[in-house]
Amino acid sequence: MCLIAFCFSPGQSRHLLLAANRDEFHDRPALPMAWWQEMGDCLAGRDARAGGTWLAVSRSGRWSAVTNFRDPMAGPGERSRGDLPLGFLSGQTAPADYVRSVYLERTRYAPFNLLAGDARSLWYCSTHRPASPVPPGVHALSNGVLDEPWPKSRRIAGALRGLLEQSAAIEPAGLFSLMDDRQPGDDEALPETGIGLDYERLLSPPFIVSPRYGTRCSTVLCLGPENLAAERRFDREGEVSGQLVYRWQANALQSVRSEIRQA
Repeated sequence: MCLIAFCFSPGQSRHLLLAANRDEFHDRPALPMAWWQEMGDCLAGRDARAGGTWLAVSRSGRWSAVTNFRDPMAGPGERSRGDLPLGFLSGQTAPADYVRSVYLERTRYAPFNLLAGDARSLWYCSTHRPASPVPPGVHALSNGVLDEPWPKSRRIAGALRGLLEQSAAIEPAGLFSLMDDRQPGDDEALPETGIGLDYERLLSPPFIVSPRYGTRCSTVLCLGPENLAAERRFDREGEVSGQLVYRWQANALQSVRSEIRQA
């Protein structure tokens, strides 16, 4: 994942509403969101090269997501960042304990941001920030630290707040539209992360389109008594190539899956 906007609401019937874009090189193979046979309580897309994922959710409402932290001078790390969400979903460790343990092992990974949560708590850490609880409300995470005011993060967080003010009942289509924002940020507002102005411009929209690198999929999560996870996939031109929707009740053994395939 490279951009996540979410509303965390512990104690409410819907404890999480999330919309995210995964940006990646187009030649890096990936598999669509599915229940993993080797981890029966894990719904996630799969990085077919390193074997990990960018966002994972369980039937009980535990979830975790990772983004890269933009640092052009950093090395690759001895372990894949995609292992981090799976580590949380594979056990029953509390979010606080898991995120604290990851922070202690952070030097084994290339720079990252990590979110891990359940219905009661949500925790965050980064290679550049220690573990801390995430307060209730709307937040955004891209390739800086949590809530760093990059143009794309501010824009998407503001748009999510606007949707929530209009209606508590938000459908996947509205969140997918929110993430399909292809307007670049203004030059004077762009961060300086060491990649040069041309690349800062390329990466500044919430939805990125370019021949080699771009937004590969958008994901929507709505977690509570009734759960929904939806994924919309894109080709290198930014056109929709497929869509999956999963619906299930909390801790249910079965889910309903629907798929829309594009020509």
